[in-house]
Amino acid sequence: MFKNVRFIIPLFIISVLLSSCFEIVEDVTVKKDGSGSMKLTLNFSQSKTKIGAIMLMDSINGYKVPNRNEIEDQIEQAAARLKTIRGISNVSHTADFTNFIASINFSFRNVADVNNLVKELLAETDIKTKIPLSYRYNREEALFSKDYTFSPDVKEQFNRLKERDKEVFRTASYISILRFENTISSYSNQGAKMSKNQLAIMQRLPVSDLVSGKANISNQIQLSR
Repeated sequence: MFKNVRFIIPLFIISVLLSSCFEIVEDVTVKKDGSGSMKLTLNFSQSKTKIGAIMLMDSINGYKVPNRNEIEDQIEQAAARLKTIRGISNVSHTADFTNFIASINFSFRNVADVNNLVKELLAETDIKTKIPLSYRYNREEALFSKDYTFSPDVKEQFNRLKERDKEVFRTASYISILRFENTISSYSNQGAKMSKNQLAIMQRLPVSDLVSGKANISNQIQLSR
């Protein structure tokens, strides 16, 4: 899938060239039995006017600008790859070319299936790294864990970027939303915020804080039983 999600790369390149803003949104719903769904969204709506103008061009600064059909084809390939992974079902996707928002949705039998998904995708690339983000759910204890491992290699690559490119990451946001059927009794990450109904928890931070090691998105969430 990493090879097939190249629909992200052209938009990201355009964003870098234009110093544009974007959001990466991870929205996970976990049921009492450990099954659930995930929605991954790349949102360029804050820069839609700039990106819309660029997409009318053939190339910019030596980069080929993809057309709508090419982007849609890459999204289709990404969704098709997800459908082949064990434990993953109900795969769907959307692409809004007015606001430039792309999403992929899928269901999982157990949160461990999401970890296996990432393992398989990393195995298909030349990326030699451990899973940076993984999930665990103990049904008996009603304990959900989101484990994030900072990679010094990513920080090193980030530090090599030009200052203009770093600025794109500083204006980009990572948003994590975790939803549950049980109310949340407690959580370990004080950078996160719980909803008023205590059924969801959200954390928002600059992407640059993640890649530079300044922030942590790990969280131990105790649910009511």
